[in-house]
Amino acid sequence: MSKRSTFIKSLAVPVISVLAGLLLGAMIMLAFGYDPVEGYNAMLIGAFGRSYNVGEVFRLATPLILTGLGFSVASRAGLFNIGLSGQALCGWIASIWLAMTFPDVPKILLVPMCIIAGAVAGAFWAGIAGFLRAQFGTSEVIVTIMMNYIILYISNYLVRSVLTKNADATTQISANASLRANFLYELSGHSRLNMGIFLALAMLVVVWVLMKRTTTGFEIRSVGINPFASEYAGMSAKKNIVLAMLISGALAGMAGVVEGLGTFQNLYILNSSLEIGFDGMAVSLLGGGNPIGILLSAVLFGILKIGGLKMPSVGIPKEIVEIVIAAIIFFIGISYAIRFLLDKIAVSKKAPKKGEV
Repeated sequence: MSKRSTFIKSLAVPVISVLAGLLLGAMIMLAFGYDPVEGYNAMLIGAFGRSYNVGEVFRLATPLILTGLGFSVASRAGLFNIGLSGQALCGWIASIWLAMTFPDVPKILLVPMCIIAGAVAGAFWAGIAGFLRAQFGTSEVIVTIMMNYIILYISNYLVRSVLTKNADATTQISANASLRANFLYELSGHSRLNMGIFLALAMLVVVWVLMKRTTTGFEIRSVGINPFASEYAGMSAKKNIVLAMLISGALAGMAGVVEGLGTFQNLYILNSSLEIGFDGMAVSLLGGGNPIGILLSAVLFGILKIGGLKMPSVGIPKEIVEIVIAAIIFFIGISYAIRFLLDKIAVSKKAPKKGEV
């Protein structure tokens, strides 16, 4: 199979998955008596109708890019990091705590300090699962799921008993720690779009270079393909498993920093794990683990979620959007079936027609 046909197939699978998800959503709308054309038109207006909406689309896409990259790095090492939510929350906690502790430090120093603190916190939380997997063969899926709950309740305790006096949210951080920027605020119609978007774009480049152009990335990918062969070739599977989880957690931690310092600018009581972790997994799967694919997938999720808020205005429940997203993930999950059909179509086109020699 040529590189060109392989590329076309890798591009066709996510496109078909998205179209199939939208089609399934339309069928469900029809089944319940809603007009899908009206519904999707409202979604597009909700996503692109005003500069504010566009800003919110990219604001929502920003942490999804970072968690999507985090999941991608872990999966390249053969790991399924389902703890992105907890690792992002670790980054959120660390950045807010530092911002509240040193509110008067100049912005040029405080913001990088908070970003680094968030990345380190996320890496530490993910590194625990990586260490247990490398040393004892413990399932990183089970460990990270449980650690999501642990950090969730730790976070709520810190908000209520450490960072405040029995309040549901901390005070707003100082302007010196904020990722908000006036030029983005004005450009995006006063949306919450912030400097985190530039951090996410920078990480797209960094992760691509790391995984494609460095020895470290080659070793991580090799361990993911065959850890035994990698060990035979002189690579340490244990070291690379831990390293992949550290990098994955650091990226998720940065997503939490963006949410804490950019979107909300405080920390508050949470009832459940952060959605950006689980949505980031879906973004990575839809993007095929490729940085450009992750970028486009994150923007698509932003369009669906922000645009979906407009659907109730035409009488369609916004939960339809969640059904569409779930359907897209479902079709990505059965991508082997889509590839099988594409192969069958390709073979039938190449087969000689009746009467031809």
